[in-house]
Amino acid sequence: MTATQAVSLPASGKNSRAAERLRSFLPAIVVGLVVLILWEGIVRLAQVPSFILPAPSDVIATFFSRFGELMSAARVTTVGVFGGILMGGALAVIASLIVSLFERFAKTALVLVAIISCAPVVALAPIFNAWFGATNIFSKISVAAIMVFFPVMVNTTRGLLAVTPLHRELLDSLGASRGQLLRFVRIPGALPSLIDGLKVGSTLAVIGIIVAEYFGGTANALGVMIANSAALSQFSLTWAAVFAASILGLTAYGLVLLLGRTVVPWKQTAL
Repeated sequence: MTATQAVSLPASGKNSRAAERLRSFLPAIVVGLVVLILWEGIVRLAQVPSFILPAPSDVIATFFSRFGELMSAARVTTVGVFGGILMGGALAVIASLIVSLFERFAKTALVLVAIISCAPVVALAPIFNAWFGATNIFSKISVAAIMVFFPVMVNTTRGLLAVTPLHRELLDSLGASRGQLLRFVRIPGALPSLIDGLKVGSTLAVIGIIVAEYFGGTANALGVMIANSAALSQFSLTWAAVFAASILGLTAYGLVLLLGRTVVPWKQTAL
């Protein structure tokens, strides 16, 4: 192998990984474009009224013509989404660490969490508005935090409890305490499960904030814009706001994916 070949290998490896990632996203991009083309064609050919389904071209035109208004509303909603992810994720990790210290109680705790998570959490939005104030962002963050809490708590707890007998016997033979078992085996092993829970929670947080905003609050928010524009039959703006909320959800998911690639590089997945 020549010196030139040796130097060129890392660049070739990076290009190969970039091409592999592009290939993994290509089918989704193609399907999305096909859906948009079919949507546009059906609306134009069938002359579907805009109050039933506006054409994608109208939605995109509205998105850019009212970009400043949409971004101003998205800023408020973004604070609620990421506040909810941080708050719900932190509380879930603390609860999981406590539960993992009591293995006999863990299964019962997970069953209780699964039962409680079946409750319609977004219905708590009016209650939180009464507790903290409808215009207080904390009332919206609380709804998002609860929606993030359950998937993160269940996934992280299962990851913390999934200790192989070999690792347990090894730590026991070394006289390790429960705290050392938690620090050196349970927590590193649970990181992939924590990331999986955050992936689910990040999208649920967007849903929670948008629905919570329906129940009142500051007028400058995506959820309020969606409700008000639909009530005024401005459906192109309604879909543009939905599009903005979708971008917010994808951004939150992408940041969690990036976090996963940083803290658990040994378990990289495309999505």
